[in-house]
Amino acid sequence: MTTTKPTSSTRTETGYRPGPDGLLLEVDDLHVEFHTEEGVAHAINGVNFDLRAGETLAILGESGSGKSVTAQAIMGILDMPPARIPKGEIRYCGQNLLTMPEDQRRRTRGPEISMIFQDALSSLNPVFPVGWQIAEMFRKHRGTNKSDAQANAIRLMERVQIPGAKDRVKAYPHQFSGGMRQRIMIAMAIALDPAVLIADEPTTALDVTVQAQIMNLLAELQEERQMGLILITHDLGVVADVADRIAVMYAGRIMERADVYELYAKPAHPYTLGLLESIPRLDQKGQELAAIGGLPPNLLRLPQGCEFHPRCRFAQDVCRADRPELREVAPGRLSACHFAQEVLHRG
Repeated sequence: MTTTKPTSSTRTETGYRPGPDGLLLEVDDLHVEFHTEEGVAHAINGVNFDLRAGETLAILGESGSGKSVTAQAIMGILDMPPARIPKGEIRYCGQNLLTMPEDQRRRTRGPEISMIFQDALSSLNPVFPVGWQIAEMFRKHRGTNKSDAQANAIRLMERVQIPGAKDRVKAYPHQFSGGMRQRIMIAMAIALDPAVLIADEPTTALDVTVQAQIMNLLAELQEERQMGLILITHDLGVVADVADRIAVMYAGRIMERADVYELYAKPAHPYTLGLLESIPRLDQKGQELAAIGGLPPNLLRLPQGCEFHPRCRFAQDVCRADRPELREVAPGRLSACHFAQEVLHRG
């Protein structure tokens, strides 16, 4: 795939493709809520971001911040009900996914936008060989015959560096290690050469060495295929070397968005600052680790004003009364904080 295809509103035989600017995905004022017996949980509250071909956007935040719900909304796999999307647009190459007919959405999901899920063992079907599951992508979406589909499965298993792929194509998920299962998930996700790949916590429960191998593999695949990659994680260390831009989420909102190097050097939101300060450092051996006090808010009863103010060291009366909007506080820097300049230029 290249970025010199027809304009974003044009569909080719292989699907929609971006225009010359490479813009693939636009999430505009997205809201997602869950209707429960206890009330309405406001999981996503006005999320905005975009993604271009060949770019890696990392979405960071604590558990419950809305990262995975955002990914599921993009993929169209939210259970509705109880989920509901009352507002917003998700545009893929200019086409609003939320208003697409379901059959067209299914043709987009997998061939054009694909996803690697957190838990490979629960995501893979335990009663079918892994090669059969990879080959199914070609049989269902491309109409490939069984022998050619299995040959494609072996090729993909080799590409994601599974040793002895020809001999292991008929093995079952439980016969692979955690790292190998994650590679199988990656093979399934890239099988149809998607333009957008969403990796939701792809290194969860893997040891540090295997984490590095998986991240290096994703980087290689992205470079050779020019995919747009959305990397969802709570681990700032994982994204430092691979992301181009970072969006930091809290309580269903993006609190800060910036270039990866600028964000790590000078965060412009107290929440981002707290996350960075909590990372263990070699030059602080023996010192107590910093932590963000308190707990994330209850999505059924979000606090008035800034959602982060009960845990924020910079909070003042205005933070408790008025919710700050995400705005530009420096060239290319967006922050949803009344005191972003003070955070950015703190002593």
